[in-house]
Amino acid sequence: MFRPLDASAIAALALAVASTVAVAQTKTGEGRYGLGRIATPEEIAGWDIDVRPDGHGVKKGRGTVARGQQIYDAQCAMCHGVFGEQINFHQTPLVGGVRKDDFKTGRVAELAKPQPLRTTINKLNYATTLWDYINRAMPWTHPQSLSVDDVYAVTAYILHMGDIVPENFELNERNILTVQMPNRNGFTTQHGLGSVRGRPDVQGSSCMANCVREVKITSEMPAYARNDHGNLAEQTRALGPVRGIDTTRYGTQPTGLAAAAPAPTQSAVAAELVRQQGCTACHGANQRIVGPAFAEIGDKHRARADAEAYLIGKMKAGGSGVWGQVPMPPQPNLKDADAKSIAQWILNGAK
Repeated sequence: MFRPLDASAIAALALAVASTVAVAQTKTGEGRYGLGRIATPEEIAGWDIDVRPDGHGVKKGRGTVARGQQIYDAQCAMCHGVFGEQINFHQTPLVGGVRKDDFKTGRVAELAKPQPLRTTINKLNYATTLWDYINRAMPWTHPQSLSVDDVYAVTAYILHMGDIVPENFELNERNILTVQMPNRNGFTTQHGLGSVRGRPDVQGSSCMANCVREVKITSEMPAYARNDHGNLAEQTRALGPVRGIDTTRYGTQPTGLAAAAPAPTQSAVAAELVRQQGCTACHGANQRIVGPAFAEIGDKHRARADAEAYLIGKMKAGGSGVWGQVPMPPQPNLKDADAKSIAQWILNGAK
């Protein structure tokens, strides 16, 4: 049974609590509850390194495109690709998805498509954002190891790969604020995250008719795969709530869907060769990325009498100047039969 405290007991309890807090504060001398300490200026400086679009935090330094290429090839290309096409971690490519008209409007038309090609260059609206991220987080294996000048150089090189600055450009703390990004006008704060009255980015309605009354979560393995790793009944304990099903009834050879899979067509084989060789990092079947689309290449050279031999030679030797100044690396180890298959696929419209 609860018995209320009298006045003297309440006063004693309050005095005990006050004395405990006072002792905690006295021992440390800082903090409302006697926890932690004030960060030193050096500790604050180690975290206060962000660079904002308005120029706050911009570091004094400079770096050329040429120097940036040297650093990029040595420390960045292993993950981001020689041409910024992205080869690891399924991350966004650095460059591509920008057209000449985008620089005039400041809005990247590619991003308005239902399934756009998103790249670092076509999404960012400020060059300082690119500089800030490289400075804070790159290289991935040892972030913040680049000097200020090296960060300017790598940023300049990536901007050059995106056709934003020329190859003889030197980026510094003054002109970085004047760089005109292709999507500089493409950002907005007029959305649901900017205000409680903002309009959500996604519009939809709740299901109010013919709704499912009960949701059942199940899992299923196709019959042809049930015995791929041996009899499950022999791999689990005979006691307990879980029993292993006797999977020997399904046999040891794949059946059903796996056995019925048709042989790949010549076109599918060629398309897979293109993917394996890394060509799709720069070329889409019908869409430009860093280089022209395969369908464009076929249209350009189909009328040549030596079209097939010409394309095979270009694949193996590489080069630049036909579609732009960005070079295509040579593929000297590409087998003749594979090169011929790819060339025929291109000349057939990449279908």
